[in-house]
Amino acid sequence: MEIFSEYRDQIFEAFWTTIQLTVFSGVGALILGTVLAAMRLSPVPMMNWLGTSYVNVVRNTPLTLIIIFCSLGLSQTLGITLAGRQSPTFIEDSNFRLAALGLTVYTAAFVCETVRSGVNTVPLGQAEAARSLGLTFSQNLRIVLLPQAFRAVIIPLGSVLIALTKNTTIASAIGVFEAALLMKEMIEDTAAVMVVGGIFALGFVILTLPTGLFFGWLGKRLAVVR
Repeated sequence: MEIFSEYRDQIFEAFWTTIQLTVFSGVGALILGTVLAAMRLSPVPMMNWLGTSYVNVVRNTPLTLIIIFCSLGLSQTLGITLAGRQSPTFIEDSNFRLAALGLTVYTAAFVCETVRSGVNTVPLGQAEAARSLGLTFSQNLRIVLLPQAFRAVIIPLGSVLIALTKNTTIASAIGVFEAALLMKEMIEDTAAVMVVGGIFALGFVILTLPTGLFFGWLGKRLAVVR
C-alpha cells in the first residue's frame, strides 16, 4: 500500500478525469445517438442512408484511430482545438475535449442501435394509430415511440455506458491524464506491476459495478409491461 499512498492524489485525479470523460461523452453520445436513431427510422431515404452509413462506418473503425484523428486531424491539421490558445492549460484542455469528442462520436453509433432496437419493441399498431390521429413522424417519435423505447433499453444503455467507461483508457493515446496513462507511468517507475494493476482494476470495478447494478434496478423498475 506504500505505492497507493505515494500516488494517492494522482490516482484520484486520474480517475476523476476518467469520470468526467465518461459523463461528458455519455451525454453527448446519448443526444447524438438518439438523433442518429431518428435518422435511421426516418421515412426520408437520404436521412436513412446517412444514419446507416454513419453507424456502419464508425462501428467498424477502431476507437484508437478515431481518437488519434481527433488529435492529429482536427487539432494539428485543421487547427480545431476546442480550447483557448491563451489558456495556461491549453494543451491539456484541448486533448481532453478532443478525446471526449472522439468518444462521443464512437459511442453514439452503439447508442443509436440500442435506441433503434428499443423502438422496434413498440407494437406496430401504436405507431399506425398515431399516424391515423394525424401525428407527424417527429411527433410520433417524441410522444409515442422514444418514451417506450428508452424504458425498454435502460439495461442495454447501461452496458454501453460501462463500455464507454472502459474505453476512456484509449484517451491516453493523445496524452489525456486519465487512469490508463497514470498506470503506465507508475509501472515504468516501480517494479510492482501486479500491485499497480490491481489498484487500477479495483478502481474500474468501483466505477462500473455500481453503474451496472443501478441500471439493472432502474430497468426492472421502469420496464414496459406488454
